[in-house]
Amino acid sequence: MNRPVRITVLVNNTAATPSLLAEHGLSLWIEAGDKHILWDTGRSAVLFDNAEALGIDLTRTDAVALSHGHHDHTGGLANTLALAPHATLYLHLKAMHSKYSFKNGQCRPIGMSRQSQLAVFDKDISGGIVFVDQKTEIYDGMILTGPVPRTTPYENTGGQFYTDSACTIADELLDDQSLFFECEKGIVVVLGCAHSGVVNTLNAISRWTGTQKFHAVIGGMHLVHADTERLNETIRAFKRYDIRSIAPLHCTGSQPMQRLKETFGDRCLLLGTGSRLCL
Repeated sequence: MNRPVRITVLVNNTAATPSLLAEHGLSLWIEAGDKHILWDTGRSAVLFDNAEALGIDLTRTDAVALSHGHHDHTGGLANTLALAPHATLYLHLKAMHSKYSFKNGQCRPIGMSRQSQLAVFDKDISGGIVFVDQKTEIYDGMILTGPVPRTTPYENTGGQFYTDSACTIADELLDDQSLFFECEKGIVVVLGCAHSGVVNTLNAISRWTGTQKFHAVIGGMHLVHADTERLNETIRAFKRYDIRSIAPLHCTGSQPMQRLKETFGDRCLLLGTGSRLCL
């Protein structure tokens, strides 16, 4: 891809400026030539407030791609599709399934809201939806991984996730996917939460593309509950792949972010809502 690409953080746990809103969620606005991709839709209406403040017109959205079906990535889906009914929606079918987490002794729902589910159903009826179950190209050179092979012994989904309200059936989060593309400086990887494991994701993309180096990795890395072995192995992989720009967001965790910053220095970018990455 020879065209310049710009990624703007629309929703994140932190904001780059007090004039923007933060929440536990993720949404990125990706501009590639004349195409506009919305990667995840945050948790609430924060997405739309921030987009307006940043001068981003969501009616120009050409594609909405969901990294997985948790509510902090799909909360703004219905309103986004209402604003941009022409946009193509990309997601794994299991993103629609029931999802729960066990936290503080309680099992609580964390899947798509009913409003978001209905928006997917309506989109399926009207057309313009792609259920991703393998590596899938959105536009020229913009590729969704689909389900990522899980081969590392130290990576897991990153938390206590379940498919039932009693929290007895583990959710392997097979709907998890990432996005990658090649710019002039190399391959860029965009993560949602990397429930498949960020190293698994990089390994898969490396096998598919033949690359041994990555220019940038941006997004949630779900290292917030990572043990020492996992964090150490992740850092080793980042060094092995000689990643030039590492931008941990959302669910990466404050302590892992600090470790990444200490290890990689200026190559680790601590971005917030409103930050832009030009590639």
